[in-house]
Amino acid sequence: MKTIRISKAPIFKVLFLLIFTICFSSCGKKNQQTNSFKKEAFNKSNNEELENSFFIEMGNVMNSMISKSQVAQQKSSDNKIVEVSKKIADHQIQLLQQVTEMANKKLIIITDINAAHKQELTELSNTTGSSFNDAYLSSMTAALDQQIKLLEQISKRTNDQLILKLVLQYLPEQYQLLRETEQIKNEFY
Repeated sequence: MKTIRISKAPIFKVLFLLIFTICFSSCGKKNQQTNSFKKEAFNKSNNEELENSFFIEMGNVMNSMISKSQVAQQKSSDNKIVEVSKKIADHQIQLLQQVTEMANKKLIIITDINAAHKQELTELSNTTGSSFNDAYLSSMTAALDQQIKLLEQISKRTNDQLILKLVLQYLPEQYQLLRETEQIKNEFY
């Protein structure tokens, strides 16, 4: 009888180790699956946050450019500046409509101009003559440059096909407007 008890003990040990190994390895697989799900969810929330930031920043820049261009159309006495300001305003209004539609589909609300842009608009409105032309052109080149950087950054970081299509459609036009604005600015100075 003692031999039977001795032979049962190693069998139980082997069974116990086998069950323990199976449970441990399946737990590891579950942890790997859980970790991959967590990484995927984190990447999605990261992309959503990036896109939210893009839409809000673009909205602020576009609203600011539209407002400043409307002021330029009223205050500037130079025909080239009036023409380029109309062109910029029209272009920005069109872009703003598309960006707003895309943002609304993603449940993102683009609000009015932020406080810094309101201050810049007030300062621009208070300038006159040639200093107005210089301030407007400098402001537009900086804003167009900022917009170009935003478009380039989002194109590198997102896989959203609608955003990439928007970038492909508007980025060349942004470069063209920037060149025109810089050319007019160089003619004045």
